[in-house]
Amino acid sequence: MPEAFALPPGPRLPLSEEVAARLREEVMAGVLRPGEFIRLEAVAQRLGVSVTPVREALLQLRGEDVVRLLPRRGFVVSPLTRVDVQDLFELQSRLGGELAARAATRIGAEGLTALTEINGLLHQAVATQAADRIEVLEYQFHRTINVTAESRKLAYVLRSATQYLPRRFFTADAHWRRAVDRDHKRILAALRDGDAAAARVAVEAHILDGHDRLVRHLDDIGFWADVPGVTELTS
Repeated sequence: MPEAFALPPGPRLPLSEEVAARLREEVMAGVLRPGEFIRLEAVAQRLGVSVTPVREALLQLRGEDVVRLLPRRGFVVSPLTRVDVQDLFELQSRLGGELAARAATRIGAEGLTALTEINGLLHQAVATQAADRIEVLEYQFHRTINVTAESRKLAYVLRSATQYLPRRFFTADAHWRRAVDRDHKRILAALRDGDAAAARVAVEAHILDGHDRLVRHLDDIGFWADVPGVTELTS
C-alpha cells in the first residue's frame, strides 16, 4: 500500500494531557472506581512521570467531573453510573451516525480509496494483534469519515465526547478486534453505495457494540455494586 498511509504517530500531547487521557480511560474501564482516592505520588511512580503533570491532569479531570477534590483529603473518582455510560455512548452514536450519513453524500473515489487503504492496514493490525496500531488506525478511519462530512463543529463535539472511550480496553479485547473488522466493512459498503441511512445505522451499531462490551465488563467486575452517591463523596 502507498507509503502515505503508513500513518506515523502525530505530535505528542502535553504530558499532563497524556496523563489525563490515561486516568480517564482507567476510570471508564473500571480500573479506578468511584470513591477511590487517587494519590499523586503513586500515579506519578506508576506512569514514570513527575508529580506536576499528574496534578495538572487531575485538575483537568476535575473540570470534567471525572474526579473531585475533597478539602484536606485529595482527589477522588466521581460517581459513574450505568446511565452515565449509556449517555456517553448514545451521544457518540448519534453524532457519529450523523457525520457518517453526511459523509456518504460527499465522499468521492479518492476518499473511498483512502478509507479502504486505511482499513486494509487496520485489518493487518488486527491479524497481528498490534493493539497500539489498531488504536491509531481505528481513530484515523473514523477521523477520515468525520472530516469528509464537512461539519467542523459537529466533528469537534464528537471528538470531545470520544475522549471518554477506553481505547486500550477495546484494543486488548480479541472479540472487539474481530468485530471492528466486520463493522468497518459494513460502514465502507454503505459509503461506497452513497447510502446515508445505511452509513448512519452501521456507525451507530459499531459504537453501541462498544457500549455493550464495556457494560458487560463492568458488570463482570462488580463495578456497580458499591458506587457511592454524590452525598457520600462530598461528606
